[in-house]
Order: sequence, then C-alpha cells, then structure tokens
Amino acid sequence: MRFPRLAIAGALFAAVTTAAVVSVAPTATSAQQPDHHPSNLAHVGTAGQVIVVTADSWTTTQATVRAYERDGSGGWAEVVAATPARIGWSGLTPAAKRRQGTGKTPAGTFAIVDSFGRSPDPGTRMPYRRVDRDDAWTYNPERPATYNMLQTAPVEWDGYGRYVEKLWSYGTQYNYVTVLDYNLPPGPITTGADGIRRAARTANTKAGGGIFLHVTNGKSTAGCVAIPQDTMRQVMQWLDPGRKPVIVIGPASVITSM
Repeated sequence: MRFPRLAIAGALFAAVTTAAVVSVAPTATSAQQPDHHPSNLAHVGTAGQVIVVTADSWTTTQATVRAYERDGSGGWAEVVAATPARIGWSGLTPAAKRRQGTGKTPAGTFAIVDSFGRSPDPGTRMPYRRVDRDDAWTYNPERPATYNMLQTAPVEWDGYGRYVEKLWSYGTQYNYVTVLDYNLPPGPITTGADGIRRAARTANTKAGGGIFLHVTNGKSTAGCVAIPQDTMRQVMQWLDPGRKPVIVIGPASVITSM
C-alpha cells in the first residue's frame, strides 16, 4: 500500500495532508464501531490524534496500523486506513513486563513526543532533528544516566558495546522516526561539557528503550513498530503535538484495555 486513504466525518474535517483523496464516512456510536476505534479505547483520554496498532496475537510479528483524529462533532475521523506493519521479532508483551533484549514490542498507550530522521524535515509539527553520523541512541544499563535517550555529541561510543544505536547506520529505516514515550527518563536532562546528555532521574535500565514508529525494511523489529515510508512520511506531516497524539498498541482481542 503506497498512500493511506483519508476519510472525513461530515464536512467539518479538512484534509490533513497534501494531495489526499477524501471520502465521506458517517459518524457512529462506539457500540457500532470495531474494538480498535478510538471511541472504544480505555486510555485515549483527551488525545486528539490516535494511532492504533493491532495484532492477531501476542506472538505474531505482523500488525495493522490505523490513525484517527477527532472531528468537529465529537466523533473520530479515520486518517490512515488499515496499513500493514511489522513489530518485534518475538511479538508483543504488556509494557510493564517488557525487558531489554527480548525483541518484544511493548503493548499499551504511549504519547508520541519527538521525532528525527536521516531525511530532511518532511513538514512535521513535531520537534524534528535531522540526524547525522554523530547521532546515537544510548541504552547501556551500566550507564544509567544516559539510558534511553538521543545523543548528538561527536563520540565513538565504543564503551557502550551493543547498547547503542548509531542512527545514521540504520539506513532507510530511520529516514523518518517518531519517538514513543516508553521508558524515557523522567529527567531533568542536562548536557555536559563533553556534549553528552545525562538524566538526573533515570529510566528503568531493565526495560529497554529506543521504541519508535519508523519506516519498515520488510522485516520484524527489535521492538519498534515499522510501516511503509510513504505512510510514515504522511503520518509525520499529520502529527500535531498540540493535539496530544498517542499510539495504542496491542493484540486485537484486548486492544480496548490497552
């Protein structure tokens, strides 16, 4: 699938991406909607934009992504229709039970808080950093102050072993990336004289990190959610931090409680 179809609930919802094909969808009560519809999800709260990731089981590496936005009449308009996605190489697990190195995608509801990419800013309203060869994501459990955060210092990171992602090296997968608020350090975060960012209050060094929504390479991930590049680019153009975007991830059978 190259580009997600857009739908509008009534005439109040305007197209959120350029050159989109728009169709009209009638509003319906939550009882009439499928379980993955935002009106049926337990922890959406006041979010105005919701990405929903559903899988057929806890162990599959395949998933489906949809996106919705609140319309002007108190309902929800579908922005991204059902799109194939890849998730962790060992499936899903509840976020509270996830552990580093297990290849599990955390299930739950997470804010979408930041973005970066190898490609130029696609026109997102999210904070965006175009990464270069110096940029990395660090998650060495023996260095908790730098656990699960973006680093931009020109450092080799040799002491971090396999617990560092040199972002440029991930190729097209990281052309466009959004950061999910899973196990991020609560802060505050300061940058030292060496250019390295460190948190005064650290993340859980057992739970892993670097959980993103990014471009797929057709394979399962280490815990992220990955979708086609064209869809990912359009999602980034659509996301608006002022609308408190969240992503809800889980098996379809329990998605309403995630």
